[in-house]
Amino acid sequence: MIVPELPEVQTVVEHIRPDLLGEQIIGIEPIWPKVLHNFIPEDLINETIDTHIEDVKRRAKFIIIQLPDHIIAVHLRMTGKLYFVKKNEVPNHASAVVRMKSGKSLIFDDVRKFGRFYLYNNLDPINSCHGPEPLDESFTIDLFLDIFTSRKRNIKAMLLDQSVVAGLGNIYVDESLWMSGIHPSSISNAIPKTKLVKLYKSIRTVLIAAIAAKGTTIINFYVNGESGKFADQLCIFARAGKPCLQCGNEIKKIRVAGRGTYICRKCQLRYIKSRY
Repeated sequence: MIVPELPEVQTVVEHIRPDLLGEQIIGIEPIWPKVLHNFIPEDLINETIDTHIEDVKRRAKFIIIQLPDHIIAVHLRMTGKLYFVKKNEVPNHASAVVRMKSGKSLIFDDVRKFGRFYLYNNLDPINSCHGPEPLDESFTIDLFLDIFTSRKRNIKAMLLDQSVVAGLGNIYVDESLWMSGIHPSSISNAIPKTKLVKLYKSIRTVLIAAIAAKGTTIINFYVNGESGKFADQLCIFARAGKPCLQCGNEIKKIRVAGRGTYICRKCQLRYIKSRY
């Protein structure tokens, strides 16, 4: 099963944000008991907490609903979806209902029941275990080079590690490594700096294109009933047995860092010997 990555979560944020800004939460109903990870409804809905929604944004793979003095962080996990319904409508797979003063209801629909809501005072608990955002201006080439040349780790495992870079997952890591010509089993500090620079640029290029296409729908990701279109632009992921778009060589599926991984053995070079 594929977990929504940065572009899919960003797509959800952009979809729900206009309808949430300025709203006030007056109730949250956990239909699935475990959906509220670290709080109960009374922790949020009481006289001491201002539940007016000031912003909706993304951090890593979390949707952040910003209140004046708290945040609600939502992780979709495998099958989570957020959408609005009429006041008294509750779909079959709903895990939670967030009710607004205006009468709107935000539904958290989650067939597999792995998605969670978290209540925090601020972003510190999330920031403490997540690395920089790959599309932020502060995530410079110099910072990227410093991170990846100073450690001796498998490059794919490192890119998937949320404490190193936030928001990346299997799809966009495979796409970025293919675009930069790096074999996913390469060792981070063995990769030439010219290739790492290309990887940095490839990550940003792939993510920006995926956000513009509203993410990748392969199995279960939909927003407002619409599927993401980036699946039509995938160059390597889920294309085992098909010809590489650069050289025509057959794409293979292997396992790297415990994950199904798609590679072109001709275009993607494997770097093992440390350079730095």
